[in-house]
Amino acid sequence: MSKIFETPLYPYQRSADQDAGTVAHHPVLVIGAGPIGLAAAIDLARHDVPVIVLDENDKVSWGSRAICYAKRPLEILDRLGCGDEFVDKGVVWNLGKVFFDDRRIFEFDLLPEAGHKRPAFINLQQYHFEEYLVNRALELQAQGKPIEIRGNNKITHIEQSPQAALVTIDTPDGPYQMSCDWLIACDGATSPARHALGLDFVGRVFEDNFLIADVIMEAEFPTERWFWFDPPFNRNQSALLHKQPDNVWRIDLQLGWDIDKEKEKKRENVIPRLKAMLGDDINFELEWVSIYTFQCRRMEKFRHNRVLFAGDSAHQVSPFGARGANSGVQDTDNLIWKLKLVLDGKAPESLLDSYDYERVLGADENIMNSSRSTDFITPKSDMSRIFRNAVLDLAENHEFARPMVNSGRLSIPSIYDGSPLNGDDHPDLPARSRPGAPASDAPIEGGWLMDRLGDRFQLLAINLDAPDTLNVSGIVVETLKLNTTGDQDGFIRDRYLGEAKQALYLMRPDQHVVARWTQFDENAVRKAVNRAIGRGQEV
Repeated sequence: MSKIFETPLYPYQRSADQDAGTVAHHPVLVIGAGPIGLAAAIDLARHDVPVIVLDENDKVSWGSRAICYAKRPLEILDRLGCGDEFVDKGVVWNLGKVFFDDRRIFEFDLLPEAGHKRPAFINLQQYHFEEYLVNRALELQAQGKPIEIRGNNKITHIEQSPQAALVTIDTPDGPYQMSCDWLIACDGATSPARHALGLDFVGRVFEDNFLIADVIMEAEFPTERWFWFDPPFNRNQSALLHKQPDNVWRIDLQLGWDIDKEKEKKRENVIPRLKAMLGDDINFELEWVSIYTFQCRRMEKFRHNRVLFAGDSAHQVSPFGARGANSGVQDTDNLIWKLKLVLDGKAPESLLDSYDYERVLGADENIMNSSRSTDFITPKSDMSRIFRNAVLDLAENHEFARPMVNSGRLSIPSIYDGSPLNGDDHPDLPARSRPGAPASDAPIEGGWLMDRLGDRFQLLAINLDAPDTLNVSGIVVETLKLNTTGDQDGFIRDRYLGEAKQALYLMRPDQHVVARWTQFDENAVRKAVNRAIGRGQEV
């Protein structure tokens, strides 16, 4: 059994702020040292923004919790400087199989098209995820970057003024206060920060419960996602099986609504369920058990004056589709570059309202997909169940029915269509790379395109000339020049040119497209940059 979650990684230490005699002020405070809070803090520190992470615990989360991480978050981790650790440790998978009763209905392949650095998905226990991010934060701290994690520091109260947020923090040595320009709440589904401000979620709570069990076993199941509808070992319910590192397997078993949760979590009730699924001949050790209820909800707004919410504190979805942690990492990816510009005085505070717009859009996509999955997996009427089972029967032999089978539409990145930051578009260029879309990776001379993009505004010039740099409103826009004569497999052409012979893309620091043209026009570029930093059409 893993002991990572039993070892303090950021033990409590009395800080100078507790003995200052006055309320210390910091640019940014982050609440929560989970995956989302740590990703936000690391991104800030890399950009030399002083940040303190406050966490009521002093160690990583107990149990595997979130386990599936998609390609886009892996690319973000690459930008944060630690992606290799996650992929090297994680279980890479791309194949899923769907079962109905005791029959295999069909399988699907999530392996992305060729020409990408990162795989479609990896499975990795959340305690490893958090451990690697803590290590990255400590590495940055050792390099002199302004990041600090304070364990056993629990937020108990938040007050706001137009200029700052004041937080009260409880510690083993008693309470103290700090103020900050900006407070990022990444403190999970129960979010003390959200409750401190008197805020709540809107959305649906589904009448169903699932048992999560992590078991350690040496089994010969393939490295695939297996999902069962109405299996013999869990009649009229569903089940899910995933492999994780270190011979840990995740099993999800649907239990229904009217249950005694504490009773169902007891070992003497869990073990028979697992044996019914795995068989008596497989030896396993039970590592972790939990029960969750489907929820598809979000806050109405993610920005509340000086407090910005990200991850589960802002939105919740049912776990099928791996949309929780994946979307939370994308929240921070969207937020931090904007906050950096605001702190540096290069963008107005209103730029942060675009964080709310874009990530609410992302949350609504996730909630829609997750709700549809949940409705298919857990039909709420006899007629719904008859329809679902008919679809499953058809899918066994008929290709047309398979897209209607919804065992969890797996996480894909949001495209910020309609964002106020989006600029010019050109109809001759591929739709997949339109304004608001994340960049598509491709092999280029010397490596990968995604490794050359990010952390700053850039022009991507393909088969055309543009200035090496352009200064717009104090922002230096650099140009990355590519030529498709070396694009032997046509990846750049397919993903960025389409029928056009040349193109110019303006990229955001979070690797999303701002605007695109088929020729260089300095005035158009300047307008697009100013629009993307919230300065309208300034040139």
